[in-house]
Amino acid sequence: MRTYDLPALRRSTVGFEHLLNRMNDAQDDGGSYPLYDVERAGENQYRIWMALPGFTAEDIAVTAEPAKLTVEGLKAKKGDGDFLYRGISMRPFRRVFNLAEHVQVKDASFENGMLRIVLVHEVPEATKPRRIVIGVAGNDNPNIDHSQAA
Repeated sequence: MRTYDLPALRRSTVGFEHLLNRMNDAQDDGGSYPLYDVERAGENQYRIWMALPGFTAEDIAVTAEPAKLTVEGLKAKKGDGDFLYRGISMRPFRRVFNLAEHVQVKDASFENGMLRIVLVHEVPEATKPRRIVIGVAGNDNPNIDHSQAA
């Protein structure tokens, strides 16, 4: 894997701070807890699966912001039992996913210790390419064809 000298890039670029911050955040992802998968479920749909044994839906907060999805977990109370060994981690966590432009959270569900978050990439009609009809000289009706460009 390549390593990048981010301080040198910061000194020689202007206007790319957000990109460099994202690269820095990706390098320091806070460890591997909790375990998760990112699945492509279709051309414009994704699913994030997080393994959260011991948590309940009330212990988890999912927050969607522009270009960012945050999943946080805080177990209210540990069990009252007298454990000889505790191997199931239920420690507090905060995992942040950077989202591409126009990616929206559509659904979140929790079942059997698995959190499922559905993401959809929906490009607004106003930002899609459109074909412009070229007017002919002498024609007073300029037209815009709202069909999608090839």
